[in-house]
Amino acid sequence: MKFFIDTANLDQIREAQALGVLDGVTTNPSLMAKEGITGRNNILKHYVDICSIVDGDVSAEVIATDFDGMVKEGEELADLHEQIVVKVPMIKDGVKALKYFGDKGIRTNCTLVFSPGQALLAAKAGATYVSPFIGRLDDISTDGLNLIGEIRHIYDNYAFETQILAASVRHTMHVIDCAKFGADVMTGPLSSIEGLLKHPLTDIGLEKFLADYKKGN
Repeated sequence: MKFFIDTANLDQIREAQALGVLDGVTTNPSLMAKEGITGRNNILKHYVDICSIVDGDVSAEVIATDFDGMVKEGEELADLHEQIVVKVPMIKDGVKALKYFGDKGIRTNCTLVFSPGQALLAAKAGATYVSPFIGRLDDISTDGLNLIGEIRHIYDNYAFETQILAASVRHTMHVIDCAKFGADVMTGPLSSIEGLLKHPLTDIGLEKFLADYKKGN
């Protein structure tokens, strides 16, 4: 399973990259605003800055909600850097844009997916990635992880090449469960990745090893 970090914070991206397990980055307008990145030119520059840190794919989201607007923005984003994946919302014109970009050889990430039917449409349209938002489903008492399993089953049935990118990952257990359910990628905060490091027996064992070493040295 690939590990993406879901942020626009360059320091966090550098820290995840230094860990040696980072495969890519996802961002969205909310994350950009959180970091104080505003204005079209500043946002575009920030995407390039992110690409200079990581080796893998960087999802950059269109703002337009009409076909022509998404095409224009998406082509501009794709031209920024070879690592850019154009992030398109799961709406009718978004599906049309997925097909257009696919025919042009532009990679895409279909975002805001909340049902198997939406994921099926995205795959049929040729999306590179599909992003089911598991955390937001959990927020409304719906099993987000079950959605990952349903999409995995459908994609395996028909050998779709679209990768399942589990989004809205909130914590470390989400990461483990996404791996169990067969997600191709998970994207979440740095804390969800670093949480995988933690286990009390590791801490206890290391403390004992060091204490025993000090006794004889």
